[in-house]
Amino acid sequence: MIEDKERWNIRHVDKPMPHYVSPTLEKYIKEANVGRALDVACGTGRNTHFLADLGFIVDAVDLSDYALSCIREDVNINKQEVDLDIYNIEEKYDLIININYLNRRLMPQMLVSLKEGGVVIFETFITAHDVAEKGSMNPDFLLNTNELLRSFLDLDIIYYEERDIINLRGEDARLASLVARKA
Repeated sequence: MIEDKERWNIRHVDKPMPHYVSPTLEKYIKEANVGRALDVACGTGRNTHFLADLGFIVDAVDLSDYALSCIREDVNINKQEVDLDIYNIEEKYDLIININYLNRRLMPQMLVSLKEGGVVIFETFITAHDVAEKGSMNPDFLLNTNELLRSFLDLDIIYYEERDIINLRGEDARLASLVARKA
């Protein structure tokens, strides 16, 4: 865990994430009831701040103490330094967001942890022909084609898309986006 924490602290300093809100979150936030939210691998809080400003009570979880220190002190934000490899989602949420991170172990927990009517917004990278070979992303942290969709088929799918993008390193990449509601 200490090695991972140091690696992520360095990454957040050397290659900071953008400060703008995830476009998918911004577009589909209207689908969620304002209430309790979980921001998995929240980083420096770009999406956490957005949710708190809308009135959500946000549990912002991340391994990087540096990233968490960048999140403002706010009565609506509960920052939690956790090792996501052993973290378990134990609360019930109106909204769970997972942007640019993959831990397959947490996906079934998200299904269970959504309140009735709760929404999950999940977006991360997937494998693609030639892209994975040329890119610098670890294939262990890339979804397979349609894996995200299949993982949440027990929910009502509001939006799903797999598309080609240019990642923050200027490399070709492929991204999967999902918005779904628990009936």
